Formats: sequence, C-alpha cells, structure tokens
Amino acid sequence: MRTPVTESTDSNPPIADLTFDDALAELQRTIAELETGGLPLERTLALHERGAALLEHCERLLRSAELRMRQLVAKPGGLEAVELTPEGAVEEG
Repeated sequence: MRTPVTESTDSNPPIADLTFDDALAELQRTIAELETGGLPLERTLALHERGAALLEHCERLLRSAELRMRQLVAKPGGLEAVELTPEGAVEEG
C-alpha cells in the first residue's frame, strides 16, 4: 500500500503542516533534485508526486492569503495603499 504524499515520508514532514515558506523551499529543493537527473524511476515518481502536492499546498495558501487581504481592504476604513521603495521604506500614497 502506498503512503499518501501529504503524509510524512522518510524525514519529510506532512505537507499540510508546512508553512508557505517551508513548502516553497522544499519544492525548490525537489525541483533541483529532479533536474539533476539520473535518479531511479521510483525516486523520480516519489519526488514528482510530492512536488505536485507541495505546489498545490503553496497555491492553496496563496489563495487563502489573497482572500484575507481582500477582506481586510473591503472593511470600512480599509487599508490605505502604500508603495515600497527599493530600500524597503514605506512612502504614503
């Protein structure tokens, strides 16, 4: 019986428990490993499956964050738009 990719495998934590930053970092490592090539078929498939699940998790977290931001802006007296300078300073808009 195969282990679902959302559960922990080897030393990988369950995907559902990962923050966006952790999931994105693992996805980048997974892609880098896949790009090296020369991996056994089973390892390639496992990496591809976990990578797809990581991508889906990241997209879900981004959609959730976007929804939260839209809800904040939609509130009466919502957020005021500001621009960031290249140095990271905030300029009132």
